Order: sequence, then C-alpha cells, then structure tokens
Amino acid sequence: MGERFAPALLDWYAKHGRHDLPWTRSRSPYHVWLSEIMLQQTQVSTVLGYFSRFISALPTVQALADAPEDQVLGLWTGLGYYSRARNLHKAAKRCVEIHGGAIPDNFAALIALPGIGRSTAGAILSQAFNQPFPILDGNVKRVLTRVIGERDWPGKPAVEKRLWSLAETLMPASDVADYTQAIMDLGATLCTRSKPRCVACPLNELCVAHETGNTGNIPARKPKKPVPERRCAVVWLQDSDGAHFLKKRPETGIWGSLWSLPQFDDVADANAWLAEQGIQEARELPAFRHVFTHFKLEITPVHAVVTRKPQRVREDLPSTWADADTLSTLGMPAPIRKLLETDR
Repeated sequence: MGERFAPALLDWYAKHGRHDLPWTRSRSPYHVWLSEIMLQQTQVSTVLGYFSRFISALPTVQALADAPEDQVLGLWTGLGYYSRARNLHKAAKRCVEIHGGAIPDNFAALIALPGIGRSTAGAILSQAFNQPFPILDGNVKRVLTRVIGERDWPGKPAVEKRLWSLAETLMPASDVADYTQAIMDLGATLCTRSKPRCVACPLNELCVAHETGNTGNIPARKPKKPVPERRCAVVWLQDSDGAHFLKKRPETGIWGSLWSLPQFDDVADANAWLAEQGIQEARELPAFRHVFTHFKLEITPVHAVVTRKPQRVREDLPSTWADADTLSTLGMPAPIRKLLETDR
C-alpha cells in the first residue's frame, strides 16, 4: 500500500483538489497557520469569510501581535472555541519576541507556541516549508482508519499512536505540501463521515473499509456520555440611548476574555443585583439554549431599560456601556450578540 498511496493521492489532487483556497494559493507560513487554527472543528465554508476579514485587518504576524485583544476576539466572534484566538494572539507575540516576527520553521519551536500541537505543527511545516511532517486531523484520521479497516475509536491513545505511525510511513519525501492538502481535501470532499463517494476515491482499491462494506461503521464514533445541562441568568441592561452594559469575562472558562452580559446562577440573583443598582423594573424574557461541546446552557435574560446609568455599578472585572457601533468591534459570544440585536 505504501508505494501506491501517495502517488494516487497526488494524482487525484492535481486534477480535483481545492487549489483555490486562500492559504493554498499563498502557502505563506502566516496564512497556513491561521487557516489551521480556524479550521479546528470548523468547516472550510465557514472559515473562508473569517479568514479574509482577519487577514485584511491583521495582514502580518507583527500586526496580530500588536493588535488589542478585543480586536482579535472581535474578528473571531462567531467562530467559537475562543481559546484558539487567545492562543493565536499569544503565539504571535511570542513569534515577535523570540523569532523576530517570523513563524519558526522547526518542529520544536512550533509546538512550544501556544495553541500549536503536533498536527498543526506538521501542517505548517509541510505546507509552508515543504518539510515531510505528517498531520493527523479529523479528516486524515477518517481516511486512514478506513484504509486500514481500523474498527476502534480513533481517539483512543493506542489507536492514535498506530495512526501517527501510519501517517509517518505514508508521507512522501517530496511534494509534501500538495500531499498534506490532498489528504485533507480527500477527507473533506470524498471520504466524508456520511455517504462517502467511494466510487470517485483514488484510494478505493487500497481501502479495507470500502472492500468490506464498512465505511458506515468506520471510523467508530466516540462513546457517548450524557450531556449535562446547566442554567444561568443574564442581565440585559440598556440606557435610554440604547447602549448596553457589558462585562469582560475572565480569561479562563467559557467565553474567556469576551464581552458579555453580567451572568448569575439564577433569575433571583440577577434581580438582587439589579436591586443593588437601584433598578426595580425588570422583566424576565424567554430562556434560550446554547450548546457547547461538553454541556448545554439554558440562558434566561432579565431585561431592564434605565433613563440614567446606575452610579453604583462596581465590578470585579472591566465593564463598559457599548452602543451599536461599539458592539460591532467587540469580541462577544455569538448567542449574546444575537440577543442584543433583537428588538425589545
């Protein structure tokens, strides 16, 4: 299989690969790095618009390092998993401090940067520097487990170890940038989770899952655990001009470092806080649900409009009153932004 795998994949990529993606056209280290971070748990179709806006606003590593955190998070708003943006920002600062504003071209230096693991480092080295380092993202795991007929869940440490070894073995000595993009493209366009297009796949003659009719069962799904549900209340406080009162969230935890509404365990606590500010007239709005990776959060807004901004608001974290123009520049959780854009 080893002698046939890479040539078949490269031939397919030359004819059918996605050559028009911004990061495949330029293959600059910065573009490849940014795309890899954005593409973690996010589809290409979603990333394209965000990538273009991000590069337009922050075209270099130096520009990213110099940017305020709020600008970085604002550009990221809606992509989710905001620790990716915070780590990207920290890594850019580190590149400026240690590497003269360049993205390093060696594995040890790359994985020492915040937010860069083995697969991301491999993607940068292979695509931007044409060095033969393998990757093992979700698309690649799916391709490799099907090719060898691996029936265990690929997230198991023992299985992942086997897949890394296979990825290294299959890596060609040349054309590694195209090869890396090719195996990702194959997983994204043909070797999809459901309804893979095996008839068009260049690896179908090598694929155990296809030969045995098991593409629907491989890769095995992650064992399910009950998804916990949590509840909270948020205070949506507006002044008579329509400005919103926001708090900056702690760096750790959900929505880290984003601007959001004051959050409380329940509506009673939210009303008690409003009473402390001298605000008595507030109304409870219908709750809505937001789904995170590991839990579901039911959010109940408590809405109040004041003619004067409360003078007694004292917060442990930064707070601000933001009008509509300011809101558009701030990094905010997508469901909170959507709430603030509704008419009340």
